[in-house]
Amino acid sequence: MDIFNWLKKRDLEFNNKQLIEDAFVHASYLNENPSVVSDNERLEFIGDAVLQLWVSEKLFSLKPKLNEGEMTTFRASIVCEEALVQYGKQLELNKYLKLGQGEERTGGRNRDSIVANMVEAFLGALYIDSGYQAVSKVLSEVITFENKSQIEPAIIDYKTKLQEYIQSDDRKSLTYEVLKVTGPPNNPVFKIAAKTEDITLGVGVGTSKKRAEQNAAKDAFDKLVK
Repeated sequence: MDIFNWLKKRDLEFNNKQLIEDAFVHASYLNENPSVVSDNERLEFIGDAVLQLWVSEKLFSLKPKLNEGEMTTFRASIVCEEALVQYGKQLELNKYLKLGQGEERTGGRNRDSIVANMVEAFLGALYIDSGYQAVSKVLSEVITFENKSQIEPAIIDYKTKLQEYIQSDDRKSLTYEVLKVTGPPNNPVFKIAAKTEDITLGVGVGTSKKRAEQNAAKDAFDKLVK
């Protein structure tokens, strides 16, 4: 099954076949295939904005009403890289990625940053091609909550939780420091420390800086709240 059968299965029509295909073209594939004219990087820009708007509207309409701080925190959790990877794999969209041979060999099809960017690009392409309702139909498959209590356990933004915890007693600042980067350039692994006043609170490892920072924040938060 290709992406167009995937769309038809969901009764989603498409007008510009090339635009939809572009959403799955990684830069590595473009570099190895001179006949391909575009990758998915520009579409990510639109997809990110559409995703933010859709999630914001859904949070705004919840009953009982959330305050601005809660909406901001929950939105950050729902649209973070980790969440996007989860959505992409639930929808099995990473099957349609077009990668260069090197990226394919080194596991790019399941790499968090590549999958997350592809999801945003696909949403951007779908919005341009078919409009907001088509995007809403896809997102409604994987983002399902009817009240505050259903959001909180799903995806936790530990960076925000740690920041709030650190600042609850005083005005200490929280920083993240890259301790080490290992692996090849196209598949790096980051080791990052969460610190305050030169004191290391926690350490995390991840395949992107954002993921490593979240893991460092989780490590710190778990230790602090014991």
